Amino acid sequence: MERRTVRNVNGYPRIESIDPAFALPGGEVRISGSGLTAAKAERPTVMFGESEGAIIVGSQQFIVARVPEGAASGEVVVSADGKQSNAQKVGVAVTIAESLHPVANPAIDDEGNIYATFSGSRGQKTPVAIYRIDLHQNVKPFVQEMMNATGLAFGRDGSLYVSSRYDGTVYRVARNGAISSYAEGMGIATGIAFDREGNLYVGDRSGTIFKIDRNRQIFVFAMLEPSVSAYHLAFDSKNNLYVTGPTTSSFDSVYRVDPHGEVSVFYRGLGRPQGLAFDVQDNLYVAASLNGRRGIVKISPDGKASLAIAGHNLVGLAFAPGSSVVLATNSGVHHLTWGVHGRSLLPVT
Repeated sequence: MERRTVRNVNGYPRIESIDPAFALPGGEVRISGSGLTAAKAERPTVMFGESEGAIIVGSQQFIVARVPEGAASGEVVVSADGKQSNAQKVGVAVTIAESLHPVANPAIDDEGNIYATFSGSRGQKTPVAIYRIDLHQNVKPFVQEMMNATGLAFGRDGSLYVSSRYDGTVYRVARNGAISSYAEGMGIATGIAFDREGNLYVGDRSGTIFKIDRNRQIFVFAMLEPSVSAYHLAFDSKNNLYVTGPTTSSFDSVYRVDPHGEVSVFYRGLGRPQGLAFDVQDNLYVAASLNGRRGIVKISPDGKASLAIAGHNLVGLAFAPGSSVVLATNSGVHHLTWGVHGRSLLPVT
C-alpha cells in the first residue's frame, strides 16, 4: 500500500505510516505520525472508512487501533480537536466462510476452489470434515466421513490429501469427494506437505517427520525435539522443509530441515507459530505473534521478521490467484487482496 507523508499544517494531525498496512477485522494496527491525540479532554477518533476503530493506546506520536468489524479496505483518518488528518490506505480481509474449525492452512485447487476443515476436538465426530468454497463463495460439504481432518495438501494427481490426527492416517480424496486410505501409522498425524518431486511429508505430534515416497514407501525423515509437535509444514524453493509447532512459550522456533534430514533452527522468537507458506522470493509467512503482536509474520530468507498482516486467532494461510491470500482463523476463512505472489504448492509433473 502507498504511504504518503503530509506536512503538519495549522495543528492538524498527521499520519506518516500504518503498520502493518493489512489486517483482519479485530486486528490491531499502529498509526504513527504527529498531533494524533487531542490537546483537550476529548478522545481522538480513528475512522476506517465509515466505521470507527477502538483506540487501544495513544499518544501524540502513535495510536494503536483495532480494525472494527464491518470495515472494508480503504482510507484511515484520525480526528483530534475537531481537525482531521490526511488519509492512509489499509487493506482489510473479507470473510468468505464462518462456523468452521480450521487447525492448519486451507488448501486451494488448480481451479481456485478453497478447502477448509471442521476439525473438532480430538475424537470428536463432526457432521462435515471438509468444506469446499467455490469461486462464487458458495460453501458446500465436501467430505463427511472422516475424524479430525487436520492437514491439507494437493498432490500432482489433483487429489486432496488429508491427515487425521485421530487415527494417524493420511487419506486421499478424489475431485468427486471419494475417500481412500493413502498411508497409515503416522502417529498423531498433523502437518503435511509435498516436495517438488511429489514425495509426501507428514508431521507427528511427537516430533517425528515421515516421508512417503511416490511408491508409498514410508521412512522416518527427521526427528525434532519430542516437545515440538510437527504440526505445520512447508517447502521453500530449495526443497528445504520448514516446520512449526505451537507451544505455550512466547519464544517458539521455526525449524528448517534440509533435503538430507538435518534439522536446524531457522528463526526463534515467535509466539504460537502455526500455518506457514512461502512467496516466490522465498519469504516465509507464519501465523504467529511477534513481540506480542498477532497476525501473519513475514520472515525474510536472511531471518528478518516483521508483522505483515494484523489479526487474531489465525491458524494458517494459502496464497490464491491474483496475488491474494486466503487466511484461516480458528472459526472461519477470509480473503485479502495483498499484492504478494505465493509459490505454487503443486509438485512438479
